[in-house]
This record gives sequence, structure tokens and C-alpha cells, in this order.
Amino acid sequence: MITVGTELLLGETIDTNAARIGQALAGLGMPVIRRATVGDTPDAIKAVVGEALDRTGLVIVTGGLGPTQDDLTREAIASLLGVELRFDEAIWEALVRRWATIGRTIAESNRTQAMVPEGGTALPNRLGSAPGLWIDTPRGLVILLPGVPIEVDGLLADEVLPRLVARHGSVPITSRMVRTSGIPESRLGELLGPLEEGFRPVTLAYLPDQVGVDLRLTAWRLDPPTASAALDAAEAAIRGVAGAWIYTTGHRDLAEVVLDAARAAGATIAVAESCTGGLVAARLTAIPGSSDVFLGGIIAYADAVKEQQLGVPAALILEHGAVSEEVARAMVVGVASRTGADRAVALTGVAGPGGGSEAKPVGTVWLAWWRGGQVTTRRVCYPGDRGQVRERAAQTALLGLLGAD
Repeated sequence: MITVGTELLLGETIDTNAARIGQALAGLGMPVIRRATVGDTPDAIKAVVGEALDRTGLVIVTGGLGPTQDDLTREAIASLLGVELRFDEAIWEALVRRWATIGRTIAESNRTQAMVPEGGTALPNRLGSAPGLWIDTPRGLVILLPGVPIEVDGLLADEVLPRLVARHGSVPITSRMVRTSGIPESRLGELLGPLEEGFRPVTLAYLPDQVGVDLRLTAWRLDPPTASAALDAAEAAIRGVAGAWIYTTGHRDLAEVVLDAARAAGATIAVAESCTGGLVAARLTAIPGSSDVFLGGIIAYADAVKEQQLGVPAALILEHGAVSEEVARAMVVGVASRTGADRAVALTGVAGPGGGSEAKPVGTVWLAWWRGGQVTTRRVCYPGDRGQVRERAAQTALLGLLGAD
């Protein structure tokens, strides 16, 4: 898969087309084995597409099919394949009619979009002016698509995927996500590494980010019932050794899992946040329907607010400091008593970059959870910058509400 556009290399535009096409092809059992992005330079386009053709014989290229001077993909591919570009009168007439229906006159520069490499087939684009191109040559198949994401989606559904199925058949690639948190990737690798050989034909990929590690299980070229059984067996094996850190199967956010668990128990939730500044509440309220479980929260950033809104004794802060087990405990009791919540969490910490000390270095966070009148606490020292500390603390807070901590 090749995506073309200098704006992609400069980071001005995010390359979503590669993800869209990769997902669509995986659904047919046609995995992408390599991706590349090049600028709007004919020589670069020719070089990367030529290498890809030699590698697989089937290449999809997006971008560079527009009417402006930097849209050079069509010409570069024709040169690579050693064929002429032919003007297609039918495409041009269709474009003229399309412009006329919206009361506009088409520009002469759009004539380039009616140019088709010799031996190629134009793919009608109902969502844009540039048709896709299907070029089948002795060297391999090249599929050219415009770069606009909505047009890529339309051409994939209308033209490209049906043609690929007719040409190659379809054996879906089936994936399942198992989400973990609270355990580093290296430790997961130690636990799961000895099991991976037994997963085949299912493969396991580790997808870490700053708040957890997603485990993607993929069944390759199996019919749906066989794939489901193979994925079930692999997931069961993973849960056997890492179940304590798994909070869901699928793509749900931890906050949604927390809300569902509380809802099933008939419980309500409240939060008291200092160093996270409302991140926990934001994640909970980002889930539609959270209002039947989440009562609210208090962002008690200043010590005076901790005292006035949560009832934390000033003497407690003076004696132990705002970042302490004692204050976290008082905060969670305060928010639970004021809201009547069945479950609550409180956080107070040093997110940085300054404010740390030898006893309480940057990254230190005290968390306290209230559940049924009982309070549990935990001290964590997170690595990373201010944003990472806050995000990781919010994740730990949610895990404790779930009971997975």
C-alpha cells in the first residue's frame, strides 16, 4: 500500500487512508505486508510502486489523482508501466454533466482526471471527480485511488473490494482484542511468550500505550466457526495466566466497563480529584448514558477547596501534606458522604514537572477508593511527563473502581 502526498510527510495531514484500506483488506483475508508514504515527486512514486510490484504483484496507491500541478501519480504510474495516457471522452462528458447539475462550469484543468493509462479501467467515483483506476499488467495489478478519505471509502465499497473478491476469493482475517492494564508489556511477554506457539494459527500482537497493553489475537484464513473456536482457546489461555490484569474483550474503554459493572450492581459513583483535574470524571461522562451511575465529583485542586468542599481537616494537610495517604482517605470519605455514592475514588499527587521532593518525587500519587463504607488506599510513583502521570493515575483510579486493582 502506497500513500502519496507531501502533506502526509510534513505531518499536515494524518494518513487515515492506509488504516481504512488495511482494515478493509484484512476483512477479505488479504493482509497488507508493507506500507510506504512518498511525496508528490514522480521519481519517488515510480521507485516505491515499482519495488512494491516486484514484491507482491498487487499494489494500491492513494493520492495524486486531482487536477492540480502537484497531482502526478497518474503520470508516474503510466511511465513506470511503459504505457501511454489516453483521454477518455466518456469520463470527461460525465464530469461536465456533473458540474452542470450544480450550476458550475468545469475547469479545463479537470481534463487530466479523464486521462486513463492504456489498458487501464476507470472506476466510477460517485463521491468525487477523480475516478479510480484499475491497471492490470503483466507486471502486476496497480489500483489507483484519490486521496480524499470519503472517496476512498466509496471506491473501496463500490468497486475495489468486489473486484478483488471476484479475482482472488475471500477468506476473512478475524481479530479479537483483549485489553489489559496495570501490567507492563515486558511482564506480559514473559507470561504469554511460552504459550504463543500453542495459539497457532492464531497470532498474538502486543499494542502498548501509556495506560495499558492491548493484546490483538488474529485468526488467519479460517472460516468463521473455526476462527471463533481458535480465538476462544487462545483467549482462555491468556486469561489463565494474565486474567488479573484483563478488564475487557473488545474495544470498550475502561470507563465504560466501570460504569457497566456499577450499573449491574445497582451502585453509583463519585470522584474527588486534585492532580488529575477532572480526567477521571471526563472519561466517565464521555460514555453515553453515564448519568444513571455517575453522580458527580469535586475538583479540589487548592488545599482550601479540599477543606471547604470535601471536609478535609486543615490540620491533616498541615501535618501530612496534601499529597498523602491521610488526605486521600479524607477526600474519598468526603466526596462519598456529600454525594451519597456507593463507590468513590480520590486522587492527590505531584504531576510535575516541578513540586517534587525526595520523600514525594514527581509522579507520586496517592489514591483512595470507597466501596460500601470501606476505604482502601494505594501509593504509586508513575514515570513520564505531566500528561502521562495524569493519564496513568486516572487509569489506576478507574481500575480501582472496577475492583481490578
